[in-house]
Amino acid sequence: MEPEIEPAQPQALIAPSEITAPFAPDPEYRGLRWAFIGDQGLRAGWSAAIFVMLTVVFAITLGTVATAIARHIPHVKSSAFTPTTALIGETLLFLAMLGAVALVALMERRRILDYNMRGPRPLLHFLSGIVAGFAALSALVGALVWGGWLHIGPSALHGERIYGYAAVWGVVFLLTGIVEEGSFRGFLQFTFTRGINFWWALGAVGTACLILRFAVTGNGVWGVYLAALLGLFPCLILHIRKTPRSGFWQAAWAASTLFGFIHTGNGGENWIGIFAAALIGFVFCVSVRLTGSLWWAVGCHAAWDWSETFFYGTADSGMVATGHYLTATVTGNALWSGGADGPEGSLLVLAVVLLLLVALLVIYGHRKPAVHFAEEAAR
Repeated sequence: MEPEIEPAQPQALIAPSEITAPFAPDPEYRGLRWAFIGDQGLRAGWSAAIFVMLTVVFAITLGTVATAIARHIPHVKSSAFTPTTALIGETLLFLAMLGAVALVALMERRRILDYNMRGPRPLLHFLSGIVAGFAALSALVGALVWGGWLHIGPSALHGERIYGYAAVWGVVFLLTGIVEEGSFRGFLQFTFTRGINFWWALGAVGTACLILRFAVTGNGVWGVYLAALLGLFPCLILHIRKTPRSGFWQAAWAASTLFGFIHTGNGGENWIGIFAAALIGFVFCVSVRLTGSLWWAVGCHAAWDWSETFFYGTADSGMVATGHYLTATVTGNALWSGGADGPEGSLLVLAVVLLLLVALLVIYGHRKPAVHFAEEAAR
């Protein structure tokens, strides 16, 4: 007689949510760590905030020490726009920026050169930027002279003093270019590109505008408002279309508007000069994308300021420097002449900046964009 086979007992159904993988580790509780650390390390917003805070702290500290020392040095007036005071001021800002970048780079486990300072042929781009900056400012001065809004007089210097002042002002404005381009087209552009989206860019731009609305007087603030509005819709369209690598242009919008924002602290600026600063800041961002580094922008920035302040002797943000080569006299309507602001306050500066952008695109635009150097470093 064959043994009776008992029917198999039905197994209870187990909900998928109750199934546990015996070898899968429990998810690690990170607390608030996610708010500070992302896929690329320290989040971009915190990196930018720490950088700004450190730069301000270092600048104030170094400035306080320098002011205390200057009181015991005769013939040094911190309020005068002289080569000595300018050199001291720019050196302190350079040290403050360098210290801030170095500390944040240490926190992010990066190198200082990672912040848009790498790329092919840096010396060539730097030298071509110098040529472009001098040519652009010369074109602006030439247009003002042709229109009768500016008159260039004889040399204010003679003999060896010309070369001495030219060299000192060259160092001053080289430091200016390194500090401002290193901060905005270097650290901030790199950092925003790796971690910004449209809404964060809008928040940064909107915050700057709100600060100006309640803390700054004068018509110069309208230059920032115009720059903010000009970049709003293009960046929104990029966001809606989910365009690849749109983060670079959103970062450029934020960094350029903030660049105009900091120039509102200059006493002699009008709204045209502020808007021109933001606009040329965007042109410098384009140069980073096309050349792969900020060195073209550094050269162009330094040559522009050197030509304006030393070579042609015009006002720069309302200040005329001691020890300039040529002399300049402004006449006519301030809307065209720039008035006390100098050439940067003239409507003609906008056309010159756009021509500078066109020249940049003609020279480098046919090449494959080199911005991947910065994007690869951000990964």
